[in-house]
Order: sequence, then structure tokens, then C-alpha cells
Amino acid sequence: MEVILLERIARLGQMGDVVRVRDGYARNYLLPQGKALRANEASRKRFERERVQLEASNLEAKAEAEAVAAKLSGSTFVVLRQAGETGQLYGSVSTRDITETAGAGGFTFERRQVRLDRPIKTIGLHEVTIALHPEVEVPITINVARSEDEAERQARGEDLTTPEAFAPAEEAEEGEAEAPAAEAEAAAADQRPE
Repeated sequence: MEVILLERIARLGQMGDVVRVRDGYARNYLLPQGKALRANEASRKRFERERVQLEASNLEAKAEAEAVAAKLSGSTFVVLRQAGETGQLYGSVSTRDITETAGAGGFTFERRQVRLDRPIKTIGLHEVTIALHPEVEVPITINVARSEDEAERQARGEDLTTPEAFAPAEEAEEGEAEAPAAEAEAAAADQRPE
């Protein structure tokens, strides 16, 4: 089926292009979403009449998206999840979780605007792209961690997926436990009669 695009669509074309797409894609997505018109004589005339308005609304939406992108660019959002010692999550972080976390941070966008190839299933820092407009995409960082403390450590650049990441903390705890025992032995030795 041939359609006239009413906005830029990635990997398909620019506004006003007449493109050939699969019938199901046109009927189920492009036409109901208002992203395209069937390519017939009446639609071509309608598009030419409305072209100036469509371009103006597109420029306005793009300017709005660029303003939000300037604020959102480089932002980091922390998502807390349970995970095993190897860093494998007991579940995953999906587009819904990213949208909710960003919403709590004061940014609103729809789940379909989050470009995530597959759900995030490990702890760490993950780059995710948000498509605010067909021509405006902004990268954000999702910090997936088990706790706020781990999120801070990951933000500083520590790799928490290796067993060595936990060794210094455990050794420090063991050292603290040994110190009172040594003090107790010294005190007991002072109290013994000679």
C-alpha cells in the first residue's frame, strides 16, 4: 500500500514522501496514529492544503523536544533491583521502569519513546536513548543497583559485578572484629597476677 507520510518516520522517509509499506503496517499503525494518509488523489490534495500547518506544528514540536532534551541530556536515573552476587538481576528493567523512574525525577515521556533493544538484566550503568521527536534523540544513563550505596559506587566507576568488589568491605569488617578481640586479650593479660 502506498501512503503519504505526515511526519518523519525513521527508516521510512520524510514528511510528504510517498512510500510503499506493508498493508498491515499502514492499517494497524500509520493510519490510526495519524502518521500517514492513503496515497490517492483526494489525500494528495488534502496534504498540499495542510502542508504549511503540518510543517509549523512539526517545527513547534521539534523545538519543544529540543528544550526537554537539553534538560534531560546526560541525566542519570537510579533503578534499584534485587540481584545475585554476579550482578544478574532477579527480573529485568524494562521501558516501563525507565519511564516511571524518569517520571519520579520530573521528566515525562511515553514508553514507546524509550529505545531499548532488550530489557536490562544486569546491574551497572546502561546507556538508553529517548526519542522525544523523530528528529530529536537524547541519551540518558540508567544506573541499575541493589542499593543506594551501590548506585553511588557504580557512579564513581566501580565494577560491582566481580567478587573482588566485595572483598575490601568484608576484609574491613573482619579487621574491625579482630581489633576488639586483641584489645580484650591485652586487657586480660594486664589483669593476670604475675
